Amino acid sequence: MNILLWHVHGSWTTAFVHGKHRYLVPVTPDRGPYGLGRARTYAWPDTAEEVPLERLAEADVDVVVLQRPEELALVDRWLGWRPPLVFVEHNTPKGDVPNSRHPMADRDDVLVVHVTHFNDLFWDTGGTPTAVIEHGIVPPTARYSGDLPRLAIATNDPVRRGRVTGTDLFPRFAAVAPLDVYGMGVQDLNALSDVDAYEDLPQPRMHAELARRRAYLHLCRWTSLGLSLVEAMAMGMPVLALATTEAVRAVPPDAGVLSTRVETLVEAARWLLEEPEEALRLGARARLAANERYGLDRFLADWDRLLETVCGPGG
Repeated sequence: MNILLWHVHGSWTTAFVHGKHRYLVPVTPDRGPYGLGRARTYAWPDTAEEVPLERLAEADVDVVVLQRPEELALVDRWLGWRPPLVFVEHNTPKGDVPNSRHPMADRDDVLVVHVTHFNDLFWDTGGTPTAVIEHGIVPPTARYSGDLPRLAIATNDPVRRGRVTGTDLFPRFAAVAPLDVYGMGVQDLNALSDVDAYEDLPQPRMHAELARRRAYLHLCRWTSLGLSLVEAMAMGMPVLALATTEAVRAVPPDAGVLSTRVETLVEAARWLLEEPEEALRLGARARLAANERYGLDRFLADWDRLLETVCGPGG
């Protein structure tokens, strides 16, 4: 099957393009937001091929996987016709929650696929058919050691996003142990006391660094489900997380500590720093839970079944 999709979310796309299909990824000379092309910090197979926007009309496309509403106009402009359409919703709704209308609501020409059950619950898609395919990840090669008594976060744009990513909570944990933050748009965090930021490291190196930290913090108040959380669990990291959105489903009670009371998580951080054997125990359960729920084979098999439903078994 020939699948057209834009490179939007690196970790999700990395898992998706590990399937058995051919993946056509638009690229522009400036590698802007609608032409990023192949990833440069993730390992993608050769079946993910860059296609210049102006050559999309020549491409053999069986299905389009949309991830942003404006991509539909790009399909019309550059492809010139509409193959079967699937819209992947990665994000929690914004605005008038829980009455937020999805931009693909009440359409009969698209299937909306949510990456979490929380998204499916909270978005109002009207009469548009929906499905849920939970995340899958390429198994990280790094393994948890936790030998550094430090705490770790992986997030993007925490300064701009502020309370959404729980950035205002960072100093409370940095007062317990040095806090290392990895991702894009994190460099301004270096101005905070006891916070070290590492800007956009290649994924294997970031995983290796995360795995040495004692515990992983997930402080997002309002997010679908950060794949970095699942990847941390898959490496065997114990998790300290706000009990919000899909995190309450992703992290079993014996894989970490979840709470809406921040002081509970701060106390848990102190506990894990003082008891590395307990951190190892929780991390082992986290790894098992991540592999059971977010395995790559399950993820790709779910997508194959859905795409066959949309396009037919012959592609």
